[in-house]
Amino acid sequence: MTTASLFPNAPDILHDDYLVLGLATCFYKEDGEVHQIEVVEPIPSAALEAILKAVPTSYQLAYATTVGEVFTSESINIPAAFPQNAQLGDEFAQRAVAAIRTYKKRPEAKEHIPVGTTRNDMKYSTERKRVLNANRVVTKDDNVKQHAYTHQVL
Repeated sequence: MTTASLFPNAPDILHDDYLVLGLATCFYKEDGEVHQIEVVEPIPSAALEAILKAVPTSYQLAYATTVGEVFTSESINIPAAFPQNAQLGDEFAQRAVAAIRTYKKRPEAKEHIPVGTTRNDMKYSTERKRVLNANRVVTKDDNVKQHAYTHQVL
């Protein structure tokens, strides 16, 4: 028996589909100061497998759940495994749909974290800070230097 989809633009996503959410330590720059925040974000299967192979990550924990536990017809519920001060990441629903589809494509990735359990044995590091509102300013110094004869016919 299948259940109705919560997402009108993604009818393939059902209530009992698998989803992994991570608690990431991110930074926000405001008025010249950098503030640390905790963000709940969906983790796609490829990223989860890399994180579990001891790649340094900003994720403190990963929690496996189902779509129905997180999404209701009127709201998004952050599971109790996350701290109360945690906020949802940008475009959370769209990113969740994309992440859910990665677990449908690679069902073997679901074996890393059973539904309802948490893993916090990742190689947590904030050495490379994730600044959420960073602006990239491109200058002439960013141009690739070419030899004088690059565009000449020899």
